[in-house]
Amino acid sequence: MQSIFGTDGIRGRFNKEITCSLAYKVGYALGSNLENKNPILIGRDTRISGDVLLESLVKGINASEKEFINLGICPTPAIPFLIKQEKFSSGIMISASHNPPEYNGIKIFDHNGQKITRNFENKIQKSIEESNQNISVPTNEISLKRNRELIDNYIKSLIETMGGENLNGMKIILDTCHGSATTCAKKIFQYLGADVRVINNSRNGYKINMNCGSTNLEPLKKALRESPADMGFSFDGDADRVIGLDSKCNVLDGDHIIFLWGRELMEQKTLTNNLLISTQMANLGFEKAWNKIGGILYRTDVGDKYVHEAIKEKRAVLGGEQSGHILSKINNFSGDGILTALQIAKYCKKKDITLNDWFKSSFEPFSQKLTNIKLDFNINKINPETKILIDQTIKSYRANTLDDCRIYIRPSGTEPVIRVLIEAISQKKVESLSSEITKKLSLEISKIMN
Repeated sequence: MQSIFGTDGIRGRFNKEITCSLAYKVGYALGSNLENKNPILIGRDTRISGDVLLESLVKGINASEKEFINLGICPTPAIPFLIKQEKFSSGIMISASHNPPEYNGIKIFDHNGQKITRNFENKIQKSIEESNQNISVPTNEISLKRNRELIDNYIKSLIETMGGENLNGMKIILDTCHGSATTCAKKIFQYLGADVRVINNSRNGYKINMNCGSTNLEPLKKALRESPADMGFSFDGDADRVIGLDSKCNVLDGDHIIFLWGRELMEQKTLTNNLLISTQMANLGFEKAWNKIGGILYRTDVGDKYVHEAIKEKRAVLGGEQSGHILSKINNFSGDGILTALQIAKYCKKKDITLNDWFKSSFEPFSQKLTNIKLDFNINKINPETKILIDQTIKSYRANTLDDCRIYIRPSGTEPVIRVLIEAISQKKVESLSSEITKKLSLEISKIMN
């Protein structure tokens, strides 16, 4: 049996890769492998499939003779924060993050509020393999009453990260993309004194991430043009990512956020070894600009858990991904889009500077193009020999990276695609290389599979 775990927990299409039967087995396996007797905390985003997966998970947890607390719809970072604060034995978030509504996923956290290790994933995998493969979810009724007080504790913690600063006089637009941020983002920014306008703020599991949110900035750009504001922030489905826009609709992606935030910490002399952690997707312009001011950028494989591992290993205090998943020391390195947005707004207020002016002091990015080669198979489920051939083919293209041009190719950990990233100073070079490489690579993969 192939591992059910990808780069960020378990993920797939509901009733295809992610089923109620699988959720039940995961709940039972998790409960059975926990030595800590404290309850397991569970939350979810707004997806329609979230309810039935929650029910199946908790039935599995009950069968393992463990207790659970249902947080209901919430941002993913609320789970690790509350695990630490309330000493839960573990936590589960039912979410497929930035993926479309038909997807869902199961993210599991340990008693420290961190994503479970590969070893613990293997324990759960083994327990599931040893269980009856045709097991059915019990039909008995189970109470899913939500604990409403805990989410208030999470909201309070976000407000406290402002250190007494307010956002009075700031006009901010938020795109909560019909997901987890709908539960509290507007409330927090309003409490801090901002003049807030929110779009896509209904809790709608059919619309989550659909033509909105951090993967589609057009609605936020439109809102900023129609109703000018100092800045805007667009979250993903479970609110652990954020992308910002300044008043001129310039895009403040994860690279810019880390660069600007990191530079502030560097000036405060609180940035360990002037080190930032990012991934292979980080813009080459970011790396060169950071090096120029005396900083070091360490790249990891794509995935926040790899960023987190490098942060721990190198004792860094800030890292993240271009996608807007930012990990900081403030909240024990748990990616939190709302917290990140608050910190950006706070810096602008303290520095008495517009986000547009602050953005102008950031780096000049290299032209970059990300293309997806769609696959009609799951690359993690093909036979090992074929996978080796595909990996070798990808590696041969990646070897062509030069100082003024970078080629990075990787299979997605969450979707049946291969992502081809090309970047260079010249947009023309990016376009020609991207077209050439995607065509050739698609053809070679087709030949391998046939």
